[in-house]
Amino acid sequence: MSADRLGARVLEIVNVASESRDEAALAAHVLAALAPVGARDAGDTCVLAGVTARRDRPLVLFAGHLDTVPAQGNFPGRLQDGVVHGLGSADMKAGVGVMMELALALPADATVDVGFVFFGREELPFGDSSLTPLLAREPGLTTADLVVVMEPTDNELHAGCVGNINATWTFRGVAGHSARPWLADNAIHRAGRGIAELAALEPVDHAFAGLTFREVISAVTVHGGVARNVVPDTCVVEINMRYAPGTSAAEAEARLRALCEPHGELRIDGNAPSGAVATGPLIDRLAAAGSLALAPKQAWTPVAELAAAGVDAINFGPGKPLYAHRRDEQVAVEALVKSYDTLVRFLCA
Repeated sequence: MSADRLGARVLEIVNVASESRDEAALAAHVLAALAPVGARDAGDTCVLAGVTARRDRPLVLFAGHLDTVPAQGNFPGRLQDGVVHGLGSADMKAGVGVMMELALALPADATVDVGFVFFGREELPFGDSSLTPLLAREPGLTTADLVVVMEPTDNELHAGCVGNINATWTFRGVAGHSARPWLADNAIHRAGRGIAELAALEPVDHAFAGLTFREVISAVTVHGGVARNVVPDTCVVEINMRYAPGTSAAEAEARLRALCEPHGELRIDGNAPSGAVATGPLIDRLAAAGSLALAPKQAWTPVAELAAAGVDAINFGPGKPLYAHRRDEQVAVEALVKSYDTLVRFLCA
């Protein structure tokens, strides 16, 4: 596959706007582009192509989400000096573009059955993703021997994924005049003490299936205050926690509550479970195809949804995690070529 073709394909889909909940135009574009290989509309802005149910050979699926985070002045994109710039280029239209070109030129000597799964709303909270309902509507997908989720990994193999809790931490005090703060109880100061305790926590390493994942907790937004002459009685802090495979959603939530509730009220807004580390001969074969080592996925990905459905899955894609969700999001065309070539070798081994 030529570098020019891969670069042009990724730029083409970067320039079809597909922010979360607005993926219909890109789903239609992918459906039309893959019509020659029998793509079909699977509903809810999902598109399927290739073999999507087990036959008499191992079944490998490639999966990619169509949506992006909101634009940050980086739409439309451009191709310059061997780099595709623009919204979603790294996460994960690079992977989607490679999937499309692979579907259109599937090697005749592939030794496995191959299918392609495109879906939306992955960049939203866990419960909003269109993948889990798709797996329920299309039970043949859950018979796959391996799903390669083409999230940005910089062409490395990233196994499993960490769980992801979003929570709201509310601190209560007593309002008063800022000239007499001793007559009040400053909720922002209360929040500051609680946040300081979180900030002092070191990442907690967890070994799982021979890989080390890190449990981390961060305060990500702070809201509080009425005016400069008012001691505030309320401060609201949003919290994000990432937890390792092997830790259940309930265990992670209990740990977060133990850390936060001595200081303020904690409300869990969402808890996306971690994804187990998959192993097996197909993953070994993919690693050999690209001389790839296995690393832990220190982020949440749809591997967790697939694992919950009983399907082995691995993360592998051309985008760099460094550029995901950034204003200067980009992907090198040479990374697209490396990803494509590795996957061809994998399918034909």
